[in-house]
Parts: sequence; structure tokens; C-alpha cells
Amino acid sequence: MALNTIRDIIVQSNEKFSDMVAFKYYEKKDILEKTYSDVKKDSETVSRILNKFDLLGKHIAIIGTSSYQWIITYFGIVNSGSVAIPLDAALPANALYELLNRADTSALFYDKSQKAIAEGIKENCPGISHLICLQDDVTIDGEYSLPALMEENQGEFEANIDPDKVCTIMFTSGTTGKSKGVMLTNRNLASNVENCVVQIEPGTVSMTVLPIHHAYCLTSDILKSMSIGSCICINDSMLHFTKNLQKFKPTVILLVPLVIETIYQQLRETKPGIPKEMVAKAAFGGNLKIIFSGGAYLNPDLIGFFEEFGIQILQGYGMTECSPVISNNNQIDSKVGSVGKPLANCEVKIIDEEICVKGSSVMQGYYKMPDETAQALDSNGYLHTGDLGYLDEDGFLYITGRKKNLIILSNGENISPEELENILGKNDLIKEVLVRENGQNIEAEIFPDFDYAKLHGIDDINKSLQDIIDNFNKDMPLYKRITSLKTRDVEFEKNTTKKIKRF
Repeated sequence: MALNTIRDIIVQSNEKFSDMVAFKYYEKKDILEKTYSDVKKDSETVSRILNKFDLLGKHIAIIGTSSYQWIITYFGIVNSGSVAIPLDAALPANALYELLNRADTSALFYDKSQKAIAEGIKENCPGISHLICLQDDVTIDGEYSLPALMEENQGEFEANIDPDKVCTIMFTSGTTGKSKGVMLTNRNLASNVENCVVQIEPGTVSMTVLPIHHAYCLTSDILKSMSIGSCICINDSMLHFTKNLQKFKPTVILLVPLVIETIYQQLRETKPGIPKEMVAKAAFGGNLKIIFSGGAYLNPDLIGFFEEFGIQILQGYGMTECSPVISNNNQIDSKVGSVGKPLANCEVKIIDEEICVKGSSVMQGYYKMPDETAQALDSNGYLHTGDLGYLDEDGFLYITGRKKNLIILSNGENISPEELENILGKNDLIKEVLVRENGQNIEAEIFPDFDYAKLHGIDDINKSLQDIIDNFNKDMPLYKRITSLKTRDVEFEKNTTKKIKRF
């Protein structure tokens, strides 16, 4: 049966995998388990709570890190016919209040770590009528705790869901400009799950690590994994990432390149002679076989490096506006350097070198931003991604840069800074790099890997970086050569998805 709504995913996974473990997570020092039938029951209880408070059809926000309570709350909202607003718990209070107001939010579910935010809601967000803490230790007078409400509202719930009605508004966190509320429907998300092909058996253990308010985590890590009967282990903190790999021993994990690169930097210094199998067991728990990568460019050289440890990296591509997956490599059909083939429900067309996408996963538009929506979606229904790329003869998609980042020289030549950054970034001494136009120069600003330099006895870092630039320039046409180098002592400022802010 086709998947048209998120409820379809919950119901069908319950029918197929009812007594299997859907989630494992820490509750203080204990590891708790929830079955697929628990997920259906608990999420329907959340829907009943919304019905009790007359919040059906309203905009309901969630602020918190990954947790079982966050997940069932999200399901309870969208499966009640309401609209879920997942927000980034790392944002400052004023930014969160602005987004809550802009999204016309009527109620807020919040993690106890966000108590200070919740205490300022009445003063800053007058439209919010109900505050509900995801845990049971509420300290705000007159408000509610989710566990207590669930005890009082057990029972079944089913709403008549319109697959083409907006069920989620997700705010982007781009490297420039004001965040935009991406309006996604049940069909957008469900069709993305249905058309993203992976070869994973029911019961396979995965570990969710990425921020759950992002579409990549929510759709690919949670919804997709549930649709195929995975056991999803929730990483409670990046501080416990290594420990949890040992504890949960996942076979599959979704990561962004920044995390993969950090792991690579640790593995590359492994003493020679130690068997790779022993290193992999110590680093990943012993069972890890597949890393799905997305969210940014991944150095293709890392794919071969991780294969030596028995781990396959499969790179994909997407954006929130496409729910989010546009293309992906999978276990039986992949090509190193590409971001895979477009999903069956995604029609990809290259228009003036820009990747444009049409299909059932493409958003309805940006919430209350008609001008920005018109710029993104053309009259033929194609979403203009802003990414530059091409399709090869086998149908694999490649990304070459961002359209808005193009450097246009006075002689008419165009330079994609990402192309140059990706080449330079392969050098172990370069931890982060940004290429840009600076007057008449093409400048590379570099944050070196100081630990690598110390370990390898590199005393004059500036000279070594200049040598790297000089060697780079030998293989480049004149107009792509870097003529200015700037070295920095601290990391670049990044957005909440850990991408460098370019301006």
C-alpha cells in the first residue's frame, strides 16, 4: 500500500513490526525500549491531548534535542491534522520567540533544558495558549507535563488527514539571509520516505545522531528507519557519541561530512600495525557497516579510507524544500564522487547549470513569504535549488557549487569557490577553508589543523600553507589561481547546521 501520510508510516510499521523494538534511549542511566505498537499508542495519546485542549488544526511548536518524547509529540501533532513547527534548541531566546510568532504558534512542547525559554513565552509570544514540558519535572506555574497528560488521556485517536495539506513548517538555517519557513505536506514527507531506496533488513540497529529538527534527520533517520522496521537508538548527546557507539553497536548511521571528517582525523593517526578490524571495533562498536552522508560536500577520498575499516559511505543530496532527499547512492547502485541518482519521484533538470527539481516531495512554498516562494518555484513547478551541478551519462548527479557564491571576474570567467575549497580541503593541514573574491585577488582564508601540524613537526604553518597554495596553482588555469592567503587562529563562524557562514 502506498504511503500518503505520516500516519500511514506509523500504521503500516505497527502492522508489520508491532512487537519489535522501534526505539532505544537513555532514561538517566537506564536504557529503555519502545516497540512499534508503543509508538502508535503513545503518539495517538498526544493527539488526544491536543484534542482535549482544542488545539486540533493549530500550529504546534517543539523545542528540544532528540528524545522519544520529542518523536511521539511530533507524530501526535501531524497525525491529528495539526501543523508541527520543529525549532532549533540551540538558537538564542529572541530568535526562537521571533520564529514562534512568525509561525503563528498556538502551543509549545519544550524540553526541560528550555525552561528559561518557556518562562519568557507569555511576555514574548502572546499567541501561545499552552506550554507542555516533555518531561515530568515542570516548575512553571499553571503549565503541564507530557507524562502526566499522557497518563490521563490514554486511548486511540484517528483523524481524517488530507495528504496535501501542510503538516510541518521547518525553518531553514542558511549561510546567508533570513530563515524561511518551508511548508511541507504529509505527501511530501511520505513520498520521500517511500522513494528513497536502501537495502536494510528489519531489526537492523541504527543510531540517530543529527539534530532532529532538521528534515534530514526527521525524514531519513526516523521516518525512513521506521518504515523498514529498524531499531533506532537515540544518541542523547554528541559528548556521548563514542560511548553510545560502543553501547548500542549500530550497523547503520546517518552523519554529516563534518562528523565524518572528525572521525577520519582520529583514525588517520592510528599506529601502523594495528589490525583495521580492531580499530573499527574500538571506534564504532564492532557492527558499523554503512554511513549515509548528506548535508554538505564530502571528500570522495574518505570513502576509500573508510572502506579499509569495512565501512561503506553512501553520499546523498537534498534540501529541506524537497523533504529533503533529492538523490542518493545506495548499496547496489553507487558512484564515488556523485550524490547518487535522483529518487523516482524527483524529476531533475539542469537549467543554466542550476539543479532544478520537480515532484511529489517539493514543498508548497515558504510560509507567509510569497516573493521568496515565487523566486524558488517557477511557473512550471520546478524548484530552483541554487546548487550548480550536472547529470552524467548514467544518470548520477554531481554538485559543483552554489549559484549565489559564484565569483564572476571582469573577463567574464566564472569561478565556483566550492570547487577550489574542495580541492584544497583534501590536504590534512587544512581544517577549514573559504575562497572568495577580495579586490583583484582570489583569496583563500584557511583555519589550519594545529594538532596535525604539531604531530608532524610543522613549525612554520604559514609557509607550509603557502606551499600548498603554490602547488595548487600549478594545476589551475590562470583565472582560477589563488593569489592571496589569509590564515586564521580560530574556526569560522557557522550556522546551526555547521556550515561556514560566507558573509
